[in-house]
Amino acid sequence: MSNFEALSTRVDRYLPAQIEGLRRLVQIPSISSDPARADQMAQSAQTVADMFAELGFNVELCQATAEDGTEGQPAVLAVKSAANPDAPTVLLYAHHDVQPLGEVDRWSYEPLELTEVGDRLYGRGSADDGAGIMVHVGALRALGEDLPVNVVVFIEGEEEIGSPSFTAFLEKYRDRLSADVIVVADSNNWTVDVPALTSSLRGVCSCDVKVEVLEHAVHSGMFGGPILDAVTLASRLIATLHDENGDVAVPGLGGNDRAEVEWQESDFRADASVVDGYQLAGTGDLAARVWTKPALAVIGMDVRPIAESSNTIAPQCTFRLSLRTVPGSDPRQSLSALTEYLQAQAPFGARVSVTPGELGPSYQADLSAPVAEKLRAALGSAWGTTPVAIGVGGSIPFISDFQAAFPGAQVLVTGVEDPQANAHSENESASRKTLRNATLAEALFLESLAE
Repeated sequence: MSNFEALSTRVDRYLPAQIEGLRRLVQIPSISSDPARADQMAQSAQTVADMFAELGFNVELCQATAEDGTEGQPAVLAVKSAANPDAPTVLLYAHHDVQPLGEVDRWSYEPLELTEVGDRLYGRGSADDGAGIMVHVGALRALGEDLPVNVVVFIEGEEEIGSPSFTAFLEKYRDRLSADVIVVADSNNWTVDVPALTSSLRGVCSCDVKVEVLEHAVHSGMFGGPILDAVTLASRLIATLHDENGDVAVPGLGGNDRAEVEWQESDFRADASVVDGYQLAGTGDLAARVWTKPALAVIGMDVRPIAESSNTIAPQCTFRLSLRTVPGSDPRQSLSALTEYLQAQAPFGARVSVTPGELGPSYQADLSAPVAEKLRAALGSAWGTTPVAIGVGGSIPFISDFQAAFPGAQVLVTGVEDPQANAHSENESASRKTLRNATLAEALFLESLAE
């Protein structure tokens, strides 16, 4: 039996246990954004720690203090050495915190119970990033007691809130986290049947925009007409953010209209659940619009609820913008360009103020490196087809922190999700097939690094 066949057999043998481990994670609402979930965050971290302890790792629950003095969420740090003292060291990353459940009545299945339907495994955190954790567990279990490389496992607990203590954590535990290769299991595959290497990620920045027109609310009958309410003015300002084609109108943000991979519009519509009749916005290749061009979205707005409405003119309105920045750009410069644009577009001279929020750098991979070639080969063997290099429209800002802390390490982002995963949304799910193949690929990759 070849080494590939032996690893495949072990991965298949342990897959049911992997899924049971995922079931245990899904049952824990480890929502890092909710202070009331502190006990569940601790429970989730301990559950993950126990999984790696069972594999013979030295495990510790760790925390670091963020720059603002806030104590970080519990993370799992697990270490196991290879028999060969000269073997390279690989850091395997994933995160155990999850998004809020969202609108529970929009779920087709119980969000805190893993539900198997065909190839899909439904539940909050099943894909993002429970699948990432279980890929690491499964690959290490398949490799057995004698690991081919030194392994450090870092399972973070605050990725879904922007990793506020990440930099401090890397500094505090630098000696234990130092590695030659860093594998981040928190990205997408092209499809369930085609694996992908992540070539780039967009950056992200956010801001709160306040539009003010009055010192206080006034009667809409007595003063309406000459004075537009702040919600209307905010809406007019928002409408300037995109041109007639739907491209972002803010100058200076950069972008590339061409992509190396063709994303069929029918697949995109199905993946995103686009309603019939909606015409996709923007120009250029469809994949480029998602991966290498900027995108702006209103992700929150303070507006008086209908139930509390009154015949007054709203004096002010605040909305939050999320800007996805192009790979290679500086998010600070992008936010500066957006701020300048918003203030220049102030409708009817209303007062517009911008408060900066989140800032996260983009990521560009060196897929020509020998380590990346080894990963490409492992993915191809596990799936039985050639992997593709894809950009991802989302952001993983902490990757730049890894690169800054360990400049000699090669950082690779692997896919545990697929276009049907619905990460962050209702009916989130992981693919059983992807879980199996990603596990085999990681085991093959770790073995190849010892050659």
